[in-house]
Amino acid sequence: MLKESPDHHDADLILKIYDLRMEAVLRESRAKLRAEFWPGNAEEAIAITRGDHPLNTAYRQVSTYWEMVYGMAHHGVIHPDFLIDNNAEGLTNFARIEPYLAEIRAATSPRSFQHTEWAAVHTEMGQRLMSIFRPRVAHELAARKARR
Repeated sequence: MLKESPDHHDADLILKIYDLRMEAVLRESRAKLRAEFWPGNAEEAIAITRGDHPLNTAYRQVSTYWEMVYGMAHHGVIHPDFLIDNNAEGLTNFARIEPYLAEIRAATSPRSFQHTEWAAVHTEMGQRLMSIFRPRVAHELAARKARR
């Protein structure tokens, strides 16, 4: 059952999630993906899932971190909209791979990004933010393509 409203336990979890985001290796991985991972097609989105890809370690660390975080909301541990309102970065990453989600799942696991997708599609805050992030990602991809 999902929480109806946030409480002090949710606030405590939000602060812990923030502290974990500041951990050095996770911070470096997040920065690498933000700068370098902009898949323009399914092939590029799937390539990063292979162990020999230079961004694979960063990708696994960041994607599983956000999957764990959004899983807490999906399973009712923390209020979903409160969590997403304070931790939307995982949805910005999801907006990059969302167009290729079926291909990623076929190549890796049918459970890939299940909690992040839930946060993006089935929560009010997730829907609102994804309506902002999807066009931003499309704009950035177009700009990167034009620079090539």
